[in-house]
Amino acid sequence: MKLGAGISAVVTGGASGLGEAVVRRLSAEGAKVAIFDMNGQRGEILAGELGAVFCKVDVSSDESVAAGFARARKVNGQERILVNCAGIVTGVKTAARDRKSGEVKIFPMADFERVVQINLLGTFRCMAQSAAGMMDAEPLVDGERGVIVNTASVAAQDGQIGQAAYAASKAGVLGMTLPVARDFMTEGIRVNTILPGLFNTPMMASLPDAVREPLAAGVPFPRRLGDPAEYADLVAFMVSNRYINGEAVRLDGAIRLAPR
Repeated sequence: MKLGAGISAVVTGGASGLGEAVVRRLSAEGAKVAIFDMNGQRGEILAGELGAVFCKVDVSSDESVAAGFARARKVNGQERILVNCAGIVTGVKTAARDRKSGEVKIFPMADFERVVQINLLGTFRCMAQSAAGMMDAEPLVDGERGVIVNTASVAAQDGQIGQAAYAASKAGVLGMTLPVARDFMTEGIRVNTILPGLFNTPMMASLPDAVREPLAAGVPFPRRLGDPAEYADLVAFMVSNRYINGEAVRLDGAIRLAPR
């Protein structure tokens, strides 16, 4: 799909981090962008800066997602591009012994379910609702009606200690890629997934230098954290190259995560 003026896009988790980089890149290309996020303050500021529309959306809620798409489409028209960046991270072992008391504690199931609800089900929820709208759009070159780019993680393939919920949720996103692309093969909607490694997002920037610097040094090449703009570059490429479909790409500087 050719990026440019008049193309409507929705970016979930678009108020910060990788999502913000995508919002900025698509806006710079002339797209009309809607930002889905729970951070109303940051989302409104970014939308005002770029001339985008902000929709406060909880991707774990059918009703919230539907309301977000309704608002975005009322302002920008039917989206042709959906980029799913909304997600959360946890770091809890499946079961672990308390060092002081010796008591064994189990990962709270409510916390596990919350990660899966946002990262996996939230991605699917947004894909399904967006594609339902795309299916009625006029076909473009090659019969294309829309394109969806999801965000998994390298943890989907080499999750670390304490990442059972996160890795499982992202592995689910990875696993959905091909079957969902096949679901839409007669509708002209492409579906691809990016597996980012260690990126210089606000979450990473909040870590002490003593923690962040060794992480960056562990990347084979280039030996640094990824720039969110590099993630946005890959999104733009996946959007514009019509022959990329049902594909998952690691964007990680060749890193393979160690157990911890």
